[in-house]
Amino acid sequence: VSTQSTWGNQAMAALNAAGVTTYVNGVWDASIVPALAEYIKIPNISPLFDREWRENGLIDKAVQLMVDWVHAQNVAGLKLTVERLEGRTPLIFIEVAATFDNAPTVLMYGHMDKQPPFTGWLEGLGPYTPVIRDGKLYGRGGADDGYAVFSAISAINALKQQGVAHPRCVIIIEACEESGSPDLPFYVTHLKERIGSPTLIICLDSGAGDYSRMWLTTSLRGIAVGDLTAEIISEGVHSGDASGIVPDTFRILRQVLSRLENPETGEILPPQFTVPIPPARLQQVENTVAFMGDEVWNKFPWLPGTRAVHADNVTLALNRTWRAQLAITGADGLPDLAKAGNVLRPRTVVKVSLRLPPTLPKEVALPALQSVLEKDPPYGAKVTFKGEKASAGWNSPEFASWLNTVAEEACQTYFGKSLAFQGEGGSIPFMGMLGELYPKAQFVITGVLGPASNAHGPNEFLHIEYAKKITCCVAHILAGTKTVA
Repeated sequence: VSTQSTWGNQAMAALNAAGVTTYVNGVWDASIVPALAEYIKIPNISPLFDREWRENGLIDKAVQLMVDWVHAQNVAGLKLTVERLEGRTPLIFIEVAATFDNAPTVLMYGHMDKQPPFTGWLEGLGPYTPVIRDGKLYGRGGADDGYAVFSAISAINALKQQGVAHPRCVIIIEACEESGSPDLPFYVTHLKERIGSPTLIICLDSGAGDYSRMWLTTSLRGIAVGDLTAEIISEGVHSGDASGIVPDTFRILRQVLSRLENPETGEILPPQFTVPIPPARLQQVENTVAFMGDEVWNKFPWLPGTRAVHADNVTLALNRTWRAQLAITGADGLPDLAKAGNVLRPRTVVKVSLRLPPTLPKEVALPALQSVLEKDPPYGAKVTFKGEKASAGWNSPEFASWLNTVAEEACQTYFGKSLAFQGEGGSIPFMGMLGELYPKAQFVITGVLGPASNAHGPNEFLHIEYAKKITCCVAHILAGTKTVA
């Protein structure tokens, strides 16, 4: 398949899809997979979870691996710098010059920091032990989001191999996304002139409903995280002596959290955490669920006899993408089971992680949580909520007709199926920021986090064949990007 596109009055060389596939497959097999395997071995955990990141040098080690790989690709017109602002994580900044005059700018984004290792990895697998099984590369960070820089560079080089014109490309790879991207606003300000004004923004850190087509993300939820503590006595006491007189702090937290979440349904109760769902997004969810069916919930590792929170798949999809939802992701004040004596404990602490609707302002979240959780504590207990971070969600602007056309063409060319759209339940803080900075830009938010890929949890994997096809699609989209009038 060859396609011919035009850039204003300038014709570009026909894009040979078979040639793109051959090149991309080759570079993935010979170069990217081995590099990603080395990257997986590095425990470069995001700064929120590794306070010693400066001293241990693990983030710098991962940065250097990526920098060395990029330089080895010998991309014509490429300039790379590692930006280091005082007190901030490093950032890889890449510019690839356009191959025609008056070209638009495409900003491509990914990150290279990782979530903590977590427990529960299958036998023979581990967070920092790269293993290939059944076409999947297992290990922490390969899919989320270490592959991004390799995919972006390979997509550009696939066009250069054929002499196909491409726009100016700017690639940003940050090192604190899993911490909520606290350093990124400073770098965007620092690099504003060098970034320019993007026509198109491509993010390679999102999910997929299946591995049979390219999925574009139309919304992302925000997140608010903090520590909720209940204290009632100054030290632990004999539970036989105190229970029935001194309220247990675990029960106090249950009461307090029930103000936030209906314990029977999981519904978030305070109205300040609810937003109207746009009719277009509701229709999109209904369309997606119509062909996904039970895969909406069946992709998760359920135990026998267990079930989802609701029987209706549309409700589940909306819960996952447009409604606030609570998870308790950690706890303190609870001894290990082997050391749990008959003691009524003085305090219990839990990590509250509240996913926020895409259009809810992040500034609202932490103060609202604090107000709901701290007000009128049961038994006069000392109940405190310490906010850790809040990140904004994102709702995609309407897709321009040219982008719809070229993205659909890319998906048909490399997958043989139509493009699909869905909201994502996770967060990419940078997208909301970019939407505010570049209100006229178009967005292609995609990624390789499909069913069972399990980012953040055990047994994370990168589906290699799918990643190759996504790389081909990105090349196709770059070749078809036009200046927005």
